[in-house]
Amino acid sequence: MTLPTGGQPAPPAVTPPTLTGLAHSNLLRPYVFHQLLEETLAGGKVPDEVFVRLLTGFRQSNAIVDAAAEEAYRRRHGWSEDDLRWQVELPQRIASYAAEHFSSKAEARFLDRKTHLDQVVYSLLRVQDGALARELYLRIEEGEATFPELAEQFSEGPERGSKGLIGPTPLAQAHPTLVQRLRSSKPGTLLAPFQVEQWWLVVRLEKLQPASLDEATRQRMAQELFDEWLQEETTYRIASLCPAPLAQGV
Repeated sequence: MTLPTGGQPAPPAVTPPTLTGLAHSNLLRPYVFHQLLEETLAGGKVPDEVFVRLLTGFRQSNAIVDAAAEEAYRRRHGWSEDDLRWQVELPQRIASYAAEHFSSKAEARFLDRKTHLDQVVYSLLRVQDGALARELYLRIEEGEATFPELAEQFSEGPERGSKGLIGPTPLAQAHPTLVQRLRSSKPGTLLAPFQVEQWWLVVRLEKLQPASLDEATRQRMAQELFDEWLQEETTYRIASLCPAPLAQGV
């Protein structure tokens, strides 16, 4: 057996992947997805000055300090210089394609998802004893103690580490009962204790930040729509490529 430099056995030749082999390894969907992505974005072009900026950021993110380190990085990934350029440009290509082809539907998407995009900041104190919750609520309301002081001392949830302060965070991530209370409150309002599952909560709304369709949000909506299209098209292609039993197992 011929050994390469380093004394290790030569690796086996890499043969073209088969659909069955890819499916068996749970790699068929990523493979088809990235093939589709490359086909879809192939016609785009990133200006050289933009590429230079993107490459600088890519090098910084991956601790590539010089040409030798960049070549070593490419070899580890099996990339040619063209492959590296593709990977560096990919986020920009995706953003540009999504903006061009899906921005017209971004507003409808935003309106459909607005309640999930609103941000909220609130103070939370939770205990399992309803009587204790009432006592703590009264101490805050009457100015005997501050919310952060009591949350740090008594709260039994992870918010204890932040002295009760939560957010900014998507409002929709909270428990539905809490979401309802927050939506009907005004900033600065201290809510009387109420029960959510096994917990008694004392809550004060600090700030409600309704989502707005600014440029960043429009771009995010367009990219979400593009991502959904890619997933749907990937599923369609797999079903077209594979016999029914294989497609069901992917």
